[in-house]
Amino acid sequence: MEAGACSEVAMNIYRHTFVSECPADGDQIVYRLEIQSEVMIRVEHIRTATALIKRGYHEDIADQLHHRFGGRQHIVAVHQGVEVETVRVSA
Repeated sequence: MEAGACSEVAMNIYRHTFVSECPADGDQIVYRLEIQSEVMIRVEHIRTATALIKRGYHEDIADQLHHRFGGRQHIVAVHQGVEVETVRVSA
């Protein structure tokens, strides 16, 4: 790299809201998902992956989606009045 040149990292940010049932109490939980990725992720793939999650615990859902898409993932949802936030980062 030449002196004074800077390296660039392209970052794509995808945000999506989806609903899944909590296995503990049957409540419908609204999840706010954000994925930051250096590679393109097709929005259709995000929509399909989240639509297939009919039921699950927040942390398990985070693991599943991170395994599928990688990158840096952030999910926030409220369960029984408690806000739960998960962060998954690729190594």
